[in-house]
Amino acid sequence: MTERPLSSPSAAGSGRNDAHHGRGGAFASLIGEADALLPRMVELRRAIHAEPELGLFTPRTSARVRAALADLPLEWREGPSTSGLVALLRGPANGRTVLLRADMDALPMPEETGLSFASTVPGAMHACGHDAHTAMLVGAARLLCARREALAGSVLFMFQPGEEGHHGARHMLDDGLIDPLPDAAFALHVMPNAPHGMVGGRPGPLLASADRIQVIVTGRGGHASMPHDALDPVPVACAIVGAFQTFVTREVPVFDPAVVTITRVTAGTTHNVIPETAVLEGTIRTLSARRRAAVQAGLRRVAEGVAAAHGASAEVRIEEGFPVTVCDPRAVAFAKATVEELFAGAWRDLDAPIMGAEDFAYVLERVPGAMFFLGAAAEGADWQRCCPLHSTRMALDETVMARGAAVHAALALRFLEQGFAA
Repeated sequence: MTERPLSSPSAAGSGRNDAHHGRGGAFASLIGEADALLPRMVELRRAIHAEPELGLFTPRTSARVRAALADLPLEWREGPSTSGLVALLRGPANGRTVLLRADMDALPMPEETGLSFASTVPGAMHACGHDAHTAMLVGAARLLCARREALAGSVLFMFQPGEEGHHGARHMLDDGLIDPLPDAAFALHVMPNAPHGMVGGRPGPLLASADRIQVIVTGRGGHASMPHDALDPVPVACAIVGAFQTFVTREVPVFDPAVVTITRVTAGTTHNVIPETAVLEGTIRTLSARRRAAVQAGLRRVAEGVAAAHGASAEVRIEEGFPVTVCDPRAVAFAKATVEELFAGAWRDLDAPIMGAEDFAYVLERVPGAMFFLGAAAEGADWQRCCPLHSTRMALDETVMARGAAVHAALALRFLEQGFAA
């Protein structure tokens, strides 16, 4: 990533200086104001990036959000289960309510970007762009607060920790922080290996459910030189791994797919001892609740059956993670029209879902809405060769945050005015 001076946003991020950005239509003023806010967004993003926090409690990040918005007419909500924040902006009209969401937590991994603002916390890195998401939503809050008197309803700004596997959105929902539920909900997720400024989405499943599977295969331990006097769980575990792949390719339809990946196999303590147990761990990804249930049941049947065929036993444990992220077709069509008016040529229809997972799915189970991807490769870069999300070298072009803030604000303004109507 190229580090840019805070005082002079590049034309690459400007809605006014690049032919790919369009004129902005009815939202033209948003583009210029978002460009003007870019230095503040960059400063906030870099501060968050340098001090990443993990899990459901991100107190330093939450404090930075509160400080960045302290001068604005917002009502704040907090709950007991997380350090998450919801800021409410009330317009003069008692109309619709729209929610905009950003996640705040980082990943438990090292950083190898070499940036001047790289993580100062060993074993933690903002490798999924949540620092940028937070900064963009802060920028959007400023844009919308400046238009408070013209709002045809209210806006909820959801700053959520615990997205990386900790169910932060579900906890905030259970704490009642977005009750009563809004009429629509939107989120943006940066994509470092996608064209600069592209906004992509699709109706229906966008991201997969994500469940964790653990299989404990139990045999009988013994001397490695006399396996006939023992019951070796290692080859049984290997047979289960192969059988899982056969199950997916022969029992799961390609038009309602599943991905089952075993990522960890552990057994034994030394070279000449047959262990008592072998343990498999991995992930299950599906794109529908029906397929999710069928695959879970099928994997249990396969593991237990293969183990029994060898005289061993298998205990299958499945820890359910995020549900499928399903985007409302009305919300996607609405966003496509809004983005195209704001930045002509920026929208991309995504041909297929992505098998990653996202806990904004919990919000979309209860509220009609959608999530979209924002391309964050540098302008003109070979984006297909950029380091992806969750890479130790993941970087993004910060100028795209101006576009993200403007898109957030435009979605909220238009939805409050007209709902999902075209």
